[in-house]
Amino acid sequence: MTDSQLIREIKDGNVECYAELIRRYERKIFSFVSHMLRQAHLEHVAEDICQETFYKAYKSIESFRDVEATFSTWLYTIARNTVLSELRKSRNADVYLEDTLQVPVASHDRLPEQQLLRHEREVMVRQAINSLPEKQRSALILREYEQMDYNEIATILDLTVSSVKSLLFRARQSIRGELESYFMDAHLEEAEGMSKR
Repeated sequence: MTDSQLIREIKDGNVECYAELIRRYERKIFSFVSHMLRQAHLEHVAEDICQETFYKAYKSIESFRDVEATFSTWLYTIARNTVLSELRKSRNADVYLEDTLQVPVASHDRLPEQQLLRHEREVMVRQAINSLPEKQRSALILREYEQMDYNEIATILDLTVSSVKSLLFRARQSIRGELESYFMDAHLEEAEGMSKR
């Protein structure tokens, strides 16, 4: 059954069909919500936000019109609004997450150098994404992690397609700018280390 068929069944009183919609989108919505909450170090509430999103969607299912948007786009819009509401409530809304994936200090000498460098790069990319303004971050997560097209992102963010493209361009420029200086510094340090040998 398609999403639209399931929704018609739900509207006709077959509420058990909603479990199938949850099954289809739970992991994607959880992933999106987690990315959005990471900046404020609030990943621990991601599951609650995810459940709240599906609850709100169920309560509003009668108002959903698939001629206006796909169910997934509508669901992501609810998820984003729920996350923003949580961030506004949180005192941590302006706190940027340093890194959620800490490597134990004792294991550093056992990790191959390449693995450490890859981990460090991942941390830098995550920090760069976390430091973006909310709309740029949302657009980038939806495009790069959720693989959405420009029209879907525009609907979720309530923007035009050209605005979404502009947001993505600025987000990528910011990340490139931050990472270029990091990799330049790392390259210079490496070169200096070699010249001292």
